[in-house]
Amino acid sequence: MTEHTVDDDADVMVRVEDVHRGYGRGPTAVQALRGVSLTARRGRLTAVRGRSGAGKTTLLNIVGGLDRPDRGRVLLDGADLSELPEARLRELRRDRVGFVFQGFGLLPVLTAAENVGVPLRLRALPRAERDERVRVLLSLVGLADHARQRPDELSGGQQQRVAVARALANRPALLIADEPTGQLDAHTGLAVMELLRAVVDSEGVTALVATHDTRLLDLADDVWELDDGLARPGAPAPTVAQTSA
Repeated sequence: MTEHTVDDDADVMVRVEDVHRGYGRGPTAVQALRGVSLTARRGRLTAVRGRSGAGKTTLLNIVGGLDRPDRGRVLLDGADLSELPEARLRELRRDRVGFVFQGFGLLPVLTAAENVGVPLRLRALPRAERDERVRVLLSLVGLADHARQRPDELSGGQQQRVAVARALANRPALLIADEPTGQLDAHTGLAVMELLRAVVDSEGVTALVATHDTRLLDLADDVWELDDGLARPGAPAPTVAQTSA
């Protein structure tokens, strides 16, 4: 079992402290998060496990700066997101965070290469530099030969690989993946999770991945169990590196 108590802030990319988030009012109000605290360490893959409706998406949206908590705070690479104005949050999402969603989110009229290049275009990166970064990323996710294909010409697993490449385009410090295997069969889902594992190892990115699939947890360095709006440490299956440490 890995140790979740981290005393050295330099080792922590994400620190969630007593986060609460509710929706609605009165008898129909839903408390999605009821005091969640957890950490995600730099350069590691942290999985957040929980059944549907456990609050995983709400938590990841708050960590990624897409939503704000009612109470508590989130520190991303030392920055308190609750203290940042909306303009600064937009910059942080663009420059420091990459998102991978269950529904892929690719633009159907663009090729795989063009989809990966969208974040680079938004930053007005020179064309030669942009093209080289796209080439490297498509090679990294195993789709170098599919650069000119559009999403409807790719399988679900290939589309998710394009989404991963696009999320890495701006070299984010944090990669957030919300049920990235949810629309894939078991074999393809495992391949995508193995890709995320490889990306963490090769790119040095920190990954925070929400999943309800227990078969994928052995690829994580750390696991948090989210249930009834609260989080507690879980135990991934030990890897060779963990058992030999």
